[in-house]
Amino acid sequence: MKIKEIRDLSTDDINQKKNDLKKQLYALNYDRKVGRVEKPHMFSLIKKDIARINTILNERKRKK
Repeated sequence: MKIKEIRDLSTDDINQKKNDLKKQLYALNYDRKVGRVEKPHMFSLIKKDIARINTILNERKRKK
């Protein structure tokens, strides 16, 4: 997800997206423990998206 796409979303939508990404990351970690991860590159992509979302949320908090 691009940073511009995240900035265009409302705060509620961003928080929902963040929760969805955290659930995906949890599921991937579970699959890693079981030993059936098909797309290991997804770990870094999801973590980067979560970091981008946190950055945008912090920027919005500082502006208020």
